[in-house]
Amino acid sequence: MASGSAAAPKTAPVFHPTVWGDFFINYHPQPLQRPEEWMRERSKQLKEEASGLFDACEDVVEKMNLVDALQRLGIDHHFEDKIITTLSRIQSAELNSPSLHEVALRFRLLRQQGFWVSPDEFNKFRCEDGGFITDITNDPKGLLSLYNAASLVVHNEGSLEEAILFARRHLELMRSSLKSPLAEQVARALQIPLPRTLKRVEALSYIPEYIQEKTYNPSILEFAKLDFNFLQHLHQEELSAITQWWNDLSRDIGLDYVRDRVVECYFWSYTVYYEEEYTRARMILARLFMLASLLDDTYDVHATLEECRKLNEAIQSWDECAVSDLPEYLKKFFLKVISNFREFENQLEPHEKFGNAYNKKAFQMLSGYYLQEAEWFHGNYIPSFKDQVNVSVLSAGAQALSVGLLVGMGDLATKEALEWAIGSTDAVWACGEVARFMDDMSAFKNGRNQKDVASSVECYIKEYSVTSEVALAKLSYLVEDAWKTINQARFEHRALLPVVERVTNLAKSMALLFLDKRDAYTYSKDFKETMDSHFVNPIPL
Repeated sequence: MASGSAAAPKTAPVFHPTVWGDFFINYHPQPLQRPEEWMRERSKQLKEEASGLFDACEDVVEKMNLVDALQRLGIDHHFEDKIITTLSRIQSAELNSPSLHEVALRFRLLRQQGFWVSPDEFNKFRCEDGGFITDITNDPKGLLSLYNAASLVVHNEGSLEEAILFARRHLELMRSSLKSPLAEQVARALQIPLPRTLKRVEALSYIPEYIQEKTYNPSILEFAKLDFNFLQHLHQEELSAITQWWNDLSRDIGLDYVRDRVVECYFWSYTVYYEEEYTRARMILARLFMLASLLDDTYDVHATLEECRKLNEAIQSWDECAVSDLPEYLKKFFLKVISNFREFENQLEPHEKFGNAYNKKAFQMLSGYYLQEAEWFHGNYIPSFKDQVNVSVLSAGAQALSVGLLVGMGDLATKEALEWAIGSTDAVWACGEVARFMDDMSAFKNGRNQKDVASSVECYIKEYSVTSEVALAKLSYLVEDAWKTINQARFEHRALLPVVERVTNLAKSMALLFLDKRDAYTYSKDFKETMDSHFVNPIPL
């Protein structure tokens, strides 16, 4: 270990090297399957056709099916105003349908958009004793829709929790007998319910399935394919730029102990917003992800306690003169952090620049949380479960990243939104809980780094003298409880709904990356095929 101003000695790599190498630096995207101008013009025509369908829909069910298809195909961002208007009308309209699928679809679409719907909507499918009627156990599509709708449960909604268990049990019993595409849709939902699934991830699965739906519209499908491929081309250009940025940065700072995961950081940013208009925000957030990852690895796997304290002091001062107090190997890193934040601010319009002060403050706070964990580790101290969670939920990064994702979002980055994000209340805190508990359960399964502080799993086991199975069950319960808080935020912060949705996307990305107690960020080899489908392989037209 280094101390004082001595250079850090070479250490054996803690993490596997990047699976990408210079792929995106040297990568020349394949020419679009059609000329860009043609794709833009054709997309414009198809968008107009799809837009006309909102007026052509004759009843509530047709309107719901249209909104559902646009969302699952990942092209709803082109019709935001029309979708909100349509859902507002759907909320006001009567739906006297005997179909469980239709009732559940209405419930899910409205709740996702922040329109309140009572769980009593499902009472028509219950017996007098409160249980569900047996008829719906033979309705797999209805059960799947019920399961997905009930996943938007908020606190104190026992009837929806019961619905989740009921639907899941029967879907698991019948899944082997289901036909495509319903079989695949059930399998996906049993892993991650649709309301917790990232739109871009669902689009990749749903685009080839959509042609088998009764509501299939060839113009909508063509638009979805063109839009996906056009955006993928944009994402490839961004990946080339962010990889070059990282190449230059890593060469300059020379921290050989860190996770080389810039493509994965970009993927994380892309899961928050993939739309064309958020290029600036996406690139800022990807760099912020990488800088936070470097900071985390420095505190976690390399620095001595004294070096951790000095680094935190420098970050809190945000003064380039503080570099003289740092060990040699951290001087360039600290200066690069400051220069990157300066570059973030330079990308903002004059009226937007105030947001970067929140960004800087959140990064400073993140450093403080990392230092607290380092103090615990080096002092051989195992905190209480409550104390550990109060720090580790924040060190999971949801607070800093919720602020950071706002910085490049233009008019959405209001003072109210930034105060909400940095305050780490409700959905932001809950996103941190999802990240922390899923990460800790993964680390417990896969083995943690030597210098990691005791995890929430270990603290729970020690404090309550329980088995690991009991502790893991408790954390799984807390993850589900956090999702209720995230769902609740849609109704409590209607004015901030576009921002709440992006924070929700951050939580959804955690559900994907830590699925089945894996860690697809740190151990990204097995996740490369998934990222290939997003960034390398176009959808055949």
